[in-house]
Amino acid sequence: MTDAPSQTDAALPDEFPHHQTLLEETDWASPATPCGTGESLPTALARLLDHDPGTRAAAAVTALGAVTHQNSIYEATVPVALYVAAILNHPATETGADGQNAERAPHRPTRAVLLDWLGNTAYDANDENVAAGERLCGKEFLDDYQEMHAFRHLRPVLYSAVQPLLGHDDAEVRAAAVIAGIPLVEHPALAVHRGELADRARNLLATSTDRYQRDRVFDALKAWGHDTSGLENADDRSVRELRTRRIAERTSWAGGYAEEPPF
Repeated sequence: MTDAPSQTDAALPDEFPHHQTLLEETDWASPATPCGTGESLPTALARLLDHDPGTRAAAAVTALGAVTHQNSIYEATVPVALYVAAILNHPATETGADGQNAERAPHRPTRAVLLDWLGNTAYDANDENVAAGERLCGKEFLDDYQEMHAFRHLRPVLYSAVQPLLGHDDAEVRAAAVIAGIPLVEHPALAVHRGELADRARNLLATSTDRYQRDRVFDALKAWGHDTSGLENADDRSVRELRTRRIAERTSWAGGYAEEPPF
């Protein structure tokens, strides 16, 4: 697996672009989405900063959903990811609950929703998925998948927006930042940040009961060479034992292969 910059790679910016600049100077009608181009994205993205949390929640579904399909990275994914990262620390994304109307259901902090999307997208482009692509398509996988290549190239810039939120006062935002940071620091230039992130990840294990979050943390800590045996609770051990049994069953069924057949 390689991640060497191609001749088409743009240099990383010295400073993070302002969100309004990204919105106004991106040619949104050109990059492809699952259902066409990103021509309608600017309006939806701008609403992520609306004063009303309900409008922001709806905009997240519209804007982020427009570039999310079958765990794939599209041309429009990169400018959307840059915009999302640019507004992570904007005051409008700080909250999600509507404190003015007790009859309305509270929304998650917009910041946490944005971090969730950024993290999920980064996982879709992580080293494991690249390795799987190379097994199926050969070592030229990333060369042929320029959209994923471009997203992976931006990981240092994206992480620069996520990092300040690792110690955020809101537990949901803090947890979402840790989970989003894990696939981003796979970038070789970010290896120095894995120690800090490992500490944050351990703290998350002490408070989070979310299965997805715990699995992501354990996978990361193990990949970074940390002993996680003392961090597991009864549920973690049960899940791990169940997965071990399933792998053994698949291995036996597939005649010795530890992975499921590609069908």
